[in-house]
Amino acid sequence: MSEKEDNLEEKVLFINRCSKVVKGGRKFSFSALILVGDRNGRVGFGFAKANELTDAIRKGGEAARKNLISFELEGTTIPHEIVVDYDGARLLLKPAKEGSGMIAGSRVRSILEFAGLRDIVAKNLGSNNPINQVKATFKALSLLRNREEIMKLREAV
Repeated sequence: MSEKEDNLEEKVLFINRCSKVVKGGRKFSFSALILVGDRNGRVGFGFAKANELTDAIRKGGEAARKNLISFELEGTTIPHEIVVDYDGARLLLKPAKEGSGMIAGSRVRSILEFAGLRDIVAKNLGSNNPINQVKATFKALSLLRNREEIMKLREAV
């Protein structure tokens, strides 16, 4: 993990090495899934490919900084329960009482930590493909709404 001038932390979530057999032997390329966040309601991810691992990580970090999202928080948890499908990944996020901590799998846990959530329950119900898990988590966070917004919508109907 590294810190930049914009107080965003960076973490490598997943690295994949691909090989291609060519005339002279094997040629390797790398893909990297990078996460950035300020632990205060802003988080982003980037996915990049390159022939060198360091280039893939750098490109992924740049992409992650461009894809930052912010979302609704309610204290140290989320405002409501949500179930999201993305490709084969299915993800359940539930708010938890203060002090109960974070109960989540490895990749989802990293995202939620970088987002600044401390009390939440998350369960991966589908695919264990890292990219789809990350995209499902970001989709869930972007679909969150605060209580006041929901009450206004209900009153209007």
